[in-house]
Amino acid sequence: MIASKKIERLPDSAARLTVTVGAKEARAEYQALLAEYSKKARIDGFRTGKVPVAVLERKFGDEMRVEAMGRILEKGVEEALQGETLVPLAYSGPSLEGDPAFELDKDFTYSVTYDVFPEVKPGDWKGIEIEVPQVSIAKADEDRELQEIRERNAVVVEKDSKAATAKGDVVTVDYRELAADGSTVTGSEREDFVFEIGTGYNLFKFDDDVVGMKKSDEKTVEKTYPADFENKDLAGTSRRISVKVKQIKVKKLPDLDDELAQDVSEKFKTLEDLKADLRKNMERRMEARLRQLKEKAIVEALLARSEAELPKSMVDAELAMRWRNFVQQTTGGDEGQMARLLQMTGRTPQSIFDEWRPSAEKAIRTRLVLEKLTEEGKYEATEEDQEREYAKMAEESSLSVDEVKAEYKKHDALEYLKDRIREDKLMEAILAEAKVKKGKKTAFVDLFKDSE
Repeated sequence: MIASKKIERLPDSAARLTVTVGAKEARAEYQALLAEYSKKARIDGFRTGKVPVAVLERKFGDEMRVEAMGRILEKGVEEALQGETLVPLAYSGPSLEGDPAFELDKDFTYSVTYDVFPEVKPGDWKGIEIEVPQVSIAKADEDRELQEIRERNAVVVEKDSKAATAKGDVVTVDYRELAADGSTVTGSEREDFVFEIGTGYNLFKFDDDVVGMKKSDEKTVEKTYPADFENKDLAGTSRRISVKVKQIKVKKLPDLDDELAQDVSEKFKTLEDLKADLRKNMERRMEARLRQLKEKAIVEALLARSEAELPKSMVDAELAMRWRNFVQQTTGGDEGQMARLLQMTGRTPQSIFDEWRPSAEKAIRTRLVLEKLTEEGKYEATEEDQEREYAKMAEESSLSVDEVKAEYKKHDALEYLKDRIREDKLMEAILAEAKVKKGKKTAFVDLFKDSE
C-alpha cells in the first residue's frame, strides 16, 4: 500500500513515522469501502445491496472519505512498521500529527508519533567505589534480641487491685473528650479501650497522665499539642480528656532458661541452643543488610554513569501500577472509598503522582540499566542456580525445597527468580571489581533503621 516511509528518533524516547500512500492505492481503498457499503446500505427507493455508488457518494461522501482515511492511516502504519525496531510501546499507540489533507486521486502523506523503548547507555562499571559501614554484633545486641523473645512469650496477668499503673502495664480505660462546659464532645467516647502504657497507642497520647492511677480511678487530663503534632486535628490545640481506669494488667516475662528455649521451638533443647541460633540469624541478617547497602551504592553509581531517556508513557504506566497497588492495599480496591479518603486529606491522585514521579523514574532507570548490563554480560540462570536458590530459601524458612518450588509455580514467578539470579551474578561481577571503602562504625541495631 505505502509508496514511501521515514522513521526518525525524537527526544524523550519517541519516534516519528512519516508515510506516503500513493493516489492509486488511496483510491482503491476508497472504492473498496464504497463497494462494501453498497452491499448493506438501506436507502428508501432502493433494494438492499442495489444502492448505486453515486447515490452513496452524494448522501454519505464526506463521512466515507473520513472512514477511508482512517483505514488508510491504520493499514499504512501497520505495513510501515513491519520488520522495524523502532516500534511503539505496548501501552502507547501512535498519535496522528496535525490534520493531514486527504484528497482522492492525490498521494496521501501523514505522520504519526509514538513512544519507543528507551536507548540505554550504561557507563563503565569497573572500578566503582562504594562505602560500607563497619558493623559487629555486640553482647548488647544479643541481649536485646533475647529480651524481644521474652516479650513475645510473655503472659499478661491482672495486677493487684490496690496497685498503681506503671509504664509497660496493659490497661483498659474509658475515655471521652470534654467541652468547655464539661459536657461530652459527641463521638469522642471510647469504652473498654486497651493499650500498653508507654507505646502511645491512643488518640490523645495520655500515657504519662495515667501512670500512678489505680483501678476505678478517674481524672480529667489537660493536654496541649504542638503545631507539628502528628495528628493534624489535634495539632496546635488544647483538649480536656476524662479517663477512667477499669483494669490493670502486667506482663510477666519468662525466665531466660532452657524451658523458654523449648517453648520457642522444639528444635532447641537448651538456652545455649537458642542463643547459638539467634546469633546465626543475626549474622545472616547483618550480611544480607550489608549486601543490600552495597547493591544500593552500586546502583547509585551506575545511574550516575548511565544514560536513558524515559518516554512519558512508560513513567505513566509505572505510576498507574503503583496507584492500583496503593488503592488495593488501602481500600481493598474500592476507588470510591479512595476518593473520599483523598477528599478528607485535601489531596488528589495527581498530587500523589507528582510525589511518586521521581521515585518511579528512578525505579525504571534502575531496571533498564540492570537489564542492559545483564544482557551485555550474558549472565544466565541455570537449573543448578535455581536449585541452589530453592535450597537456600527452604533453609531460611519452615518450608521444604518442594514446597518452595510449588510456591513459585503457584504464583508463576519462575521468570522473576531467573531475573534475580542473573542480577545477582551481575552484582557479584561488579563487586569483584569495585573498590569497597570502610565506612563509619555503626551499631547493629542502627544498620536496619533506614530499611524500616
